[in-house]
Amino acid sequence: MKDGFSLARLYAILVKEFIQMRRDRMTFGLMVGVPIMQLMLFGFAINTDPRHLPAALHIADDSVYARSIAAALKNSQYFDIVAIAHSPGEGDRMLDRGDVTFVITIPVNFARDLVRGLSPQMLIEADATDPVAAGNALAAMSELATSALRDDLVGPLSVRAAKRPFTPVIQRRYNPEGITQYNIVPGLIAIILTMTMVMVTSMAMTRERERGTFENLLAMPAHPFEVMLGKIIPYVLIGYIQATLILLGARYVFHVPMFGSLTLLIAATGVFIAANLALGFTFSTIAKNQLQAMQMTVFFLLPSILLSGFMFPFRGMPVWAQYLGEGLPNTHFLRIVRGILLKGNGAAEIWPNIWPLLLFLLIAGSVALLRYRRTLD
Repeated sequence: MKDGFSLARLYAILVKEFIQMRRDRMTFGLMVGVPIMQLMLFGFAINTDPRHLPAALHIADDSVYARSIAAALKNSQYFDIVAIAHSPGEGDRMLDRGDVTFVITIPVNFARDLVRGLSPQMLIEADATDPVAAGNALAAMSELATSALRDDLVGPLSVRAAKRPFTPVIQRRYNPEGITQYNIVPGLIAIILTMTMVMVTSMAMTRERERGTFENLLAMPAHPFEVMLGKIIPYVLIGYIQATLILLGARYVFHVPMFGSLTLLIAATGVFIAANLALGFTFSTIAKNQLQAMQMTVFFLLPSILLSGFMFPFRGMPVWAQYLGEGLPNTHFLRIVRGILLKGNGAAEIWPNIWPLLLFLLIAGSVALLRYRRTLD
């Protein structure tokens, strides 16, 4: 071989690399797909100023003033009245289940006190498990209190319109001080388990192929379901160790309150771990090598972080992004862990988020078993 730089040799290497890239279409697709997905998610789905947040209205004083306030709330960009609470207890249950972000109560004798110039109070209860989601909407209540009754307070009552006619009383439920760690630290259980469980399981089968030990699995008289269980059960224990470490740190380092049943949380965590492990096993049946398995994990992890409500308010995303987020296990487990720890939710409150995890586990496990090949080709 001649010394010195050769354009011919460089051209030959470039051609060889492009041919190899064309053959490895999955890697090339993921390299193109990840930046496109990031652009779409960050550009369209991420919103730190959420609006049209679901709210329930409890009207204990049905008057013209109460109806004007209800109309002002509906016309506001920050609130969507999606339910009517017929009692304070019903409003509490809506907040506990996460059906609404706010419960707005117009109390008894509101109109009487307003006419008398007593500046009656209006209660706004907010689900503050995510402080960012409720912050701007609560700030808008001050302006709403001034403008909502402007057209009703006329004649002798016009003097009441010159200043704020009623006083909004804001009650931040579950996180009164708006501490960010109460929101982020429990959510880390979901993120860390997703990242590690999907990655290690997706690389399990591809590692067998690359090391040449996959033939030993094929030679064993084992059913694909037995192989899958044998691969994922050891990581269930690892997942529980990770969850325990995070919970200990949350309790003794960040002082996150834990009002609910830890036994219930352990059971829900097991379902979540199994769902992620089943998905990782599915990835391992698709990927041809460990690099592809890792790339597929990253491709799944990005929307799991951005569309689940971990970093950005879930209600602030566009409707299409919320539909995508509802299909991710992270979204439901985040609601479960925050609901149990911060709200003290029981089995009835978390069931609407448990069955989607079970459904995801069933689908991912079925796909993995169907795609598991008992031959090398």
